[in-house]
Amino acid sequence: MRVESVITLDDLDKALIHALEVDGRASFARIARVLDVSEQTVARRYRRLRGAGAIRVVGVVNPARLGAVLWLVRLRSTPDAAWAIAEALARRDETSWVELSAGGTEIGCLVRAHAGESGDELLRHALPRTPNVVDISAQCVLHVAFALSWRRKRMALTDDQVAELRAGHSASYGPWAPIPSDRPAVPLEETDLRLLNALAVDGRTGFAELAAATGLSETAVRRRLDQLRAEKGVVFEVDLDCTLFGHHVTAMMRMSVPPKDLTAVMAALSEHPEIVFVGATTGQTNVVASVVCRDERDLFRYMSTELAALEQVAWVESSTTFRQFKREGAVLPGSPGRRVGPTGGTGGTHSRANASAKAPRRPRPTRPVP
Repeated sequence: MRVESVITLDDLDKALIHALEVDGRASFARIARVLDVSEQTVARRYRRLRGAGAIRVVGVVNPARLGAVLWLVRLRSTPDAAWAIAEALARRDETSWVELSAGGTEIGCLVRAHAGESGDELLRHALPRTPNVVDISAQCVLHVAFALSWRRKRMALTDDQVAELRAGHSASYGPWAPIPSDRPAVPLEETDLRLLNALAVDGRTGFAELAAATGLSETAVRRRLDQLRAEKGVVFEVDLDCTLFGHHVTAMMRMSVPPKDLTAVMAALSEHPEIVFVGATTGQTNVVASVVCRDERDLFRYMSTELAALEQVAWVESSTTFRQFKREGAVLPGSPGRRVGPTGGTGGTHSRANASAKAPRRPRPTRPVP
């Protein structure tokens, strides 16, 4: 079994990552001025981290501003079909965080459904018709309390440096701040969708390349992107491969919390260093959180200490990730599903780890998700 080498970050690497989290499209020259180093040094450090697959800046659609709804979807399938279904889901523009859990028989993902007849096509039509899917459940994400980089909680820049980087694009920092309910959604054109798809692959794509992808002029692309950022329609985040930083276990926690305690519990969870996503949902459980830990023992420590200290949490269901097919943004061309966890993952709460487990084959169902 191949084990990814751990990347060692020095203070400059950490400062660069933090700078990109403040403004993912900041030029190397601008970042260099803030960090008081040369532009060549910043470019070299970025290319090293990007080339190793450790970081990637992605343009992320803010559903609250673009008239879309997030759904947390769980699928159970026969073991021989799960891989192919997960791969097909990862290729779709409206999905993110496509993962296998429960030893490779359960698929989880976030689905972004836009308004209109085609917005819920995946949930209402494609998935129910997919062979070998034995169960589907979907929870509507009512509120996102935290959905930022796991490393952002390890701040490397001073407040003055953050303020300098935020100048002109303050809306890109803290994208999940509450938005007035009477504020109308940002209407999207076909060119906007092509622009957003290009930024989902690489949030630092140059304006010339974006112009080619959309059919607009560079000036028009620049103006439209500035508008979308100002309206919080798109935000830029740093997608991190946590395994390369020594964190090999990711887990999904679904919790039951009394409604009167929802805000307090989500605020507390957002402060935990291990948490990368917290949201309120519909369904039998009403809080969902994504956790990143070094290994299974570290996950147990988190559950038995920090999580256990939240007495308002009445019930928890946990499931660790077996394979990851897509994180935020678009799946990269040629990226296979990646095993998560030094022992191959541990499925659900009661499943066993198998240190010698081989990678499953990739069978194709007769008609995978279109």
